[in-house]
Amino acid sequence: MKFIYGKNDWKTLERGQENCYLITNGLGGYSSLTAIGSNARNDHALLMACTIAPNHRYHLVTRLDEQLEIGEEGKIELSSQTYVNQAKDQTGFKYLNQFSFEHYPTWTYQVDAVEIKKSAVMAYGENTIGIRYFITNSGSKNVKLSLTPMLQFVQKGEILNKNQSFTLKENEIYSNGITLKYTTNGKVSSYGTEYISDLYYGYDARDGRDAIGVTAHNHNISMIVSGNEEKVLDLIYSLENTNHSIDELIHAETARQNSLVEQAQMKDELGKQLVKSADQYLVDRASTKGKTLMAGYPFFADWGRDTMISMVGCCISTKRFEEAKSIFRTFMLYSKNGLMPNMFPEGGNDPLYNTVDASLLFIGAVYEYYQESGDLDFVKEAYPVMEDIIKWYKQGTDYHIKMDTDGLIMAGSGLEQVTWMDVRFGEILPTPRHGKPVEINAYWYNDLRIMGVFARLLEKEDRPYEELAELVSRSFTEQFWNKDENCLKDLVSGEAADYQIRCNQIWAVSQPFSILEKEKEKQVVNKVYETLYTPYGLRSLSKYDKDFKPVYGGSHFNRDMAYHQGTVWAFPLGAYYLAYLKVNEYSDSSVTRVREQLEVLEPCMREGCVGQIAEIYDGLNPTISQGCFAQAWSVSELLRVFAKLERCK
Repeated sequence: MKFIYGKNDWKTLERGQENCYLITNGLGGYSSLTAIGSNARNDHALLMACTIAPNHRYHLVTRLDEQLEIGEEGKIELSSQTYVNQAKDQTGFKYLNQFSFEHYPTWTYQVDAVEIKKSAVMAYGENTIGIRYFITNSGSKNVKLSLTPMLQFVQKGEILNKNQSFTLKENEIYSNGITLKYTTNGKVSSYGTEYISDLYYGYDARDGRDAIGVTAHNHNISMIVSGNEEKVLDLIYSLENTNHSIDELIHAETARQNSLVEQAQMKDELGKQLVKSADQYLVDRASTKGKTLMAGYPFFADWGRDTMISMVGCCISTKRFEEAKSIFRTFMLYSKNGLMPNMFPEGGNDPLYNTVDASLLFIGAVYEYYQESGDLDFVKEAYPVMEDIIKWYKQGTDYHIKMDTDGLIMAGSGLEQVTWMDVRFGEILPTPRHGKPVEINAYWYNDLRIMGVFARLLEKEDRPYEELAELVSRSFTEQFWNKDENCLKDLVSGEAADYQIRCNQIWAVSQPFSILEKEKEKQVVNKVYETLYTPYGLRSLSKYDKDFKPVYGGSHFNRDMAYHQGTVWAFPLGAYYLAYLKVNEYSDSSVTRVREQLEVLEPCMREGCVGQIAEIYDGLNPTISQGCFAQAWSVSELLRVFAKLERCK
């Protein structure tokens, strides 16, 4: 799927910074700038390298400052960037005719008779990026294109200190203990290091983050193109000893992405794009020597809960079974007291296990894997770990996770936040959810049914699982049904918050094994549509609730207070569509309706990060990306819907 943007998309500098691209390298490194090539965030970078996958990331090259000279007419700025002093703002976007993105980003500039087509591509599995300028001079005057690399060489999120030195050698840039190699066919001219200390990051300012940046430069790269001549200026940066050409990088990455689409056997064009989008989250993890999934760009690392949700769409729906098993085995290795890690070890630190749902989601993901792959050998391999999870959840484990006498799971106490609504600001818990959360018990019931299925397949005793599932089903219906609203309570705790209408109930319907009777499932789906549904996601709290926050933004405190109090989340939308199809028995009319509603994803994926789906949106009127501009479970859960629709054709 090719996304094309034109001059109407950057009528102003502010408009031009609304959208960005993302390309990744499978290590946690990435390249991301706005559509007009500027930095609107501290985390925007032409090259964000990752030295130890996936979280040891370094902001190396901020961007390339680009200038064009035509004859003796002086310098023409092609770059765009905002500064604290707005009088310094660069407005080269006025010469930008087109920005497009398919396998990698491409920009087309025109100044009089000169056209410059720029592309950027990363090498998969390396900290390598190639940038190509195809210069067509249809005029009679000589032209000169000059590039000034803007450098930082700091850890992701840090601010460059102007005392940091930069050394330029032949084909190398050295700073802060890092050596970045470069190759180019342009002319390199060096000078003493200069610092720019007033970059303005508008999107960081919007989110209440530090909005001022610093960058450095000490050389430029140039090429002269005679009249009626075409030339190519190539530039490659790498932390590796590599001898790639730009042509090789482009061919390899295009072929790799096309093979992923072919492997997934997706027919819908939006579905194909989501396959490529999902690939950007699948990365190596050095500490476990396996694969993992990044939760989101540009802010998040890999987390257990997010991985277990995301891998169903990102790995299983896309038929990347070997990668799925690699991730499963990593989690199985670190399983402790029935809990899967929520954060993996870094630098010798122990994993963190503060999640009640990762282990339950693990069993559900193994079931989805088996349904797609038919790999019973892996089920046999994972079965002891799944047995252990059930045992610990029954008898009790860390974070006050334990089965009650009614068969339901309770979790959390004090300042513990163990469900996905896990915000904690100091000692404030906006959504504590201590007690028996609705989605946790829906997962628990399904896991018991799944264990029954697996037990029979492996010729083991299934009765304990099936009998406990029956108890859980009865207790769930008795305790969670909200007869006044014809939907499910969010929690069973004896507090008023139990009756808040939240999106968590949709997972009680979307699961493969039904814990509710059909009529109640339909009522849940209808209630969710009435109060929580938007085309870009589900509200985390009913818009009619007194605690509803219609807008997400501002200070860290204000953002946290709104995060799960009405803010629209994209990932539960996948469960809604799966639930809607299920309760309507996949009828032709229900399939048609879902397909029509999914059409709005194309403009959604044009906004924010091109080809991606963001983490969150405003609760009342979701119009712009918030939080991470690219979120794994947002992509994954909607990719699952497209995979389901493929079977309905």
